[in-house]
Amino acid sequence: MRQEVVEQEKREEEAASKKAAAAPPSKSQPKAAGNAQGASQVSAPTQSGLITAPVATEQFAATADPAESAESSRAFQMLVDFLTRNAAAMLGGMADPRTGQPFVDLEGAREVIDMLDALREKTRGNLSKADDDLLIEVLGSLKLTFMEISKAATETMTKKAGQKK
Repeated sequence: MRQEVVEQEKREEEAASKKAAAAPPSKSQPKAAGNAQGASQVSAPTQSGLITAPVATEQFAATADPAESAESSRAFQMLVDFLTRNAAAMLGGMADPRTGQPFVDLEGAREVIDMLDALREKTRGNLSKADDDLLIEVLGSLKLTFMEISKAATETMTKKAGQKK
């Protein structure tokens, strides 16, 4: 990991532990008995029943309340950027190194766009405004480009089919 990422995570952990130490336990979240590190038991379903595992409450609380994470996430932005670049490459944004011609893979681009759509649907209400706006902008741009390129490809195929007759 990059040094600044490690330092940022360390600062976030320290801030979370200070916040947890300063806040008195509420009635809705009783502190786990016999655990000095602020961990609680979380049950997870399995095929044979439930498994109970300790989970740090600071980590769980940080991910449970999306209002607290109002800052945009660099990791999320990098994920969206990665998927966007792949979709753009499949829509002819990059030339094939062997031929020098633009490479178009409409089905692959459609799958990546669908992944971004699923990501937006599954994270709805849990993203910062900046992350949500980024995802909306990227999806709109990619869908518009996809429609334009698929229309051009259809016209080209129609012209080629008309010339063969």
